[in-house]
Parts: sequence; C-alpha cells; structure tokens
Amino acid sequence: MSHNTFGHLFRVTTWGESHGPAIGCVIDGCPPLIPLTEADIQGYLDKRKPGQSKFTTQRREPDQVKILSGVMVDDDGIQKTTGTPISLMIENTDQRSKDYSEIKERYRPGHADFTYDAKYGIRDYRGGGRSSARETAMRVAAGAVARKVVPGVQVRGALVQIGPHRINRDNWDWAEIDNNPFFCPDKEAAAFWADYLDGIRKKGSSIGAVIEVVADGVPVGLGAPIYAKLDQDIASLLMSINAVKGVEIGNGFEAAELTGEENADEMRLGANNQPVFLSNNAGGVLGGISSGEPVIARFAVKPTSSILTPRQSITKSGEEVDVMTKGRHDPCVGIRAVPVGEAMVACALADHYLRHRGQVG
Repeated sequence: MSHNTFGHLFRVTTWGESHGPAIGCVIDGCPPLIPLTEADIQGYLDKRKPGQSKFTTQRREPDQVKILSGVMVDDDGIQKTTGTPISLMIENTDQRSKDYSEIKERYRPGHADFTYDAKYGIRDYRGGGRSSARETAMRVAAGAVARKVVPGVQVRGALVQIGPHRINRDNWDWAEIDNNPFFCPDKEAAAFWADYLDGIRKKGSSIGAVIEVVADGVPVGLGAPIYAKLDQDIASLLMSINAVKGVEIGNGFEAAELTGEENADEMRLGANNQPVFLSNNAGGVLGGISSGEPVIARFAVKPTSSILTPRQSITKSGEEVDVMTKGRHDPCVGIRAVPVGEAMVACALADHYLRHRGQVG
C-alpha cells in the first residue's frame, strides 16, 4: 500500500494499524534548533484521545507519545530538533479484536471494507486497520510539531454544526471550547447538543457534523498561484481525514449566492500605509496565496458508519446478509475530528512556510 506520506518540505509519513501493537509517524524536513519535548505534543493528543465523554468511543487509550529520534539536549539542557527525521510512536493498549470477528467475511456498509478487499485482495477487519480513525492520532502529533515551525500562528478548531443544528455565531466565544465535550464555541448550542446527541447515542445510531478551523497570524505570501495553492493543499489534507465528505474555504459554497459586490474583500490603507481588508469572504487566501487575514476552512464529516442498527450488505463470498457492527464507536465522529482538522491545517501551513522561505528567502 503506497501513499502514506503527505507534504513537500515538511513531510509526514504515518504507519501502523488500529489493532496492531503501535502506531507512529516520521516527520522529515523539520528545521533544527526548535525546542521540542513529548509534553509539547501530548497536550494536543489528549484533546483527541477516545473515552473522554459518553459522546465518544469508550476505547481507553492513553495515547502516550514517545519521541524516538530527531531531538537532542543542548548545552543549556533544552531538548531541540536536530534537523534529522523525527520519529514518534504511540503504543496501542486497548484493542478488542474479537469485537470484529463476526464481520471478518462481511462488508460493513459505509466502510472501506469492500473497496480495500477489491483493490488489495486482503483487508484488516480488526477495526479497519489503516482505514481506522485511530491513524489520525499521529496526524495530531505531527500537527503539534508543525505548530512550532511557523512563528506567530495560532490554529484553532471548533464544532459548528451537529446534524441540522448549527451554532449561533453571535455567541461565538473561543473560551467556551474547553468548557464542553464538543469543542463548541456557543454555550447554548453545546447544552442543546448534549441532549440531542445523547438520544442518538442511546439509539445506537450516529450523526454527522461540521468543523471550522481558523488560523490567525498567517503571514502574507504562503502558497503559489497554480498547482501549489495554499487553499488547495489545505482542502486536500482536510479531505484526507476519515469520514470527511466536503471542504470549503472562507464563504465556500455560500459564495455562489452572493453578488460580486457582496463577495469582494475590499481594501483600504491602515497604519503605516499597510493594506486593511474590510471583510474576509475569501478565507485568508487570494489566488492561492495567503493574504494575511485569518485562514478559515470548514469540513463536513459524515455519520459514523458503525451503528447498532442492522444494515443490508453482502459477504466476501457473495451472500446477502444484514450487518450490525459491535464494538465501541463514536455517535458523532466529528467531535474528535476537531483536533485532527487543526493538525492538518497546521501541517499545510508549516509546509508552505518552508517552501516560501526556500523560494523568496
């Protein structure tokens, strides 16, 4: 299986399976002399790890990261990157492969079971193997390193919609993100979602969600006009996350409803004759290049395919069957996708920051 690597100068390769002994990644291209410890990474992994509330899978994984290479302690006692490949590993500790024995020969609707089998002639039925969202823990770890590459940039994500229920943007408060299990910036919406999602969970069903990622402090000039657009690469990385079915930048699809006058981000001169944008419909990217405004991306996550309701399917040998997926699953996988989305945007920005530095100094 190829294509386990993304990025150009900041390159990330992930490895491992959901029910294997460990998962990991190798980060190549990280500049030297950047302070980096396991604690710098662990905080982001703790946001993504399972079992933190009744609204996520109850698989209990500490997601304790280990740095295996690419760092050393300098004369001042500070651990820094050396410029060599950084290898990170997380041991799997709470696999229950027996939960999946009944679907060894059955294709789960909505999963990659059939397509993996059709392409490779073999599939890891234990939690989906490489197709499992377990792999995204290593993206979050890589994103923690990426955040240290781009100076002055803050990348934050929020859940803005569960099912048909959206937040009230007038209530947006970043401080609320840590006060509820949904990464929700709207206190009132979070309270409603708790009851709504509890009903979904008790039915053994699932629901989709929309996540918004905002990157503040992005410098002007990242990206390139044609085949290396910043928004193109952000969209590509977000689309690579498990269960993501749609991505938009800035106004996204809503831009189709606007006139040219409404959509254009007008400009005026501010302090020191620097340009000031009067709006940010473009989401911080113009012509594939960052404008200096906040970079804003949204992505839609489909409902978790593993549900307790029997669904029609077939077996590998061609029999028609009903499939009910046992095991521990997220009633809304979009919740834990928030830190993953942050990480992918951070990785895209780090890669483009290094490319920009290499091209124009």
